[in-house]
Amino acid sequence: MRRWIPELIALPLFPMLLAQGRHARRVTPRLPEAPEPCAGVAGSHYTGQPVNLLGISESPVAGVGVASHEEAITGQLAQALSARLRRPVAWRACGKNGVTVRGAIDEILPAIAQQQVDIALIAFGVNDTTAFRSAADWRRDLRAMLQELDTRCKPGMLIVSGVPPVSRFPALPQPLRWVLGLKADVLDRVARELAPTLPRTQYVPLSVDPHDPVMLAEDGYHPSARGCTAWAQVLAEICAAELTRST
Repeated sequence: MRRWIPELIALPLFPMLLAQGRHARRVTPRLPEAPEPCAGVAGSHYTGQPVNLLGISESPVAGVGVASHEEAITGQLAQALSARLRRPVAWRACGKNGVTVRGAIDEILPAIAQQQVDIALIAFGVNDTTAFRSAADWRRDLRAMLQELDTRCKPGMLIVSGVPPVSRFPALPQPLRWVLGLKADVLDRVARELAPTLPRTQYVPLSVDPHDPVMLAEDGYHPSARGCTAWAQVLAEICAAELTRST
């Protein structure tokens, strides 16, 4: 029953929420994806076999809100991880602005080469939240994404980043922000419960605070370079600890 609370609350508010959503789309700045290159090597001055990192996501991995993919989450995670491990990290960002998990299965995964990676970062949830996907559909699609990625790339570690706290996005008016925040919390809980049921998969909460204005881009919706730095540090600490244990 708890997973249906956002739908129950949204139903009587639907006309207002629809109007607010349309207004937010009109007035929120449309930021572009970061330009290529979408891949690189962090810590090339270190010796040793590079760690292979693959990022798959919606706008954060696509680099919306930052100037380059080196400033986006995949590039910054590679830099932070390289500094901790003192090894080079070869990274590749596969993102698309506006895509849901279902869309990524259809549009992103087929373009990824079938080769083994050490770490795969999966970061979705905002577009599934705004699309008001049911918890059951989100679980099914997220599981399918992780299983297909495991088959295609056999990652040594699958990191599922938590769904962003949409209730704190200043670009969204109230009560739309509150209702979408409830939905994001439901999807985040599903991701947290799903991850331990799959091999080599770990859920990591998204701990960046959108209340701090430097953490968000000018649109008040996407992470800034500073926000990606803070996010990357949390992910790198967990990835480095796991890689150290396994070697």
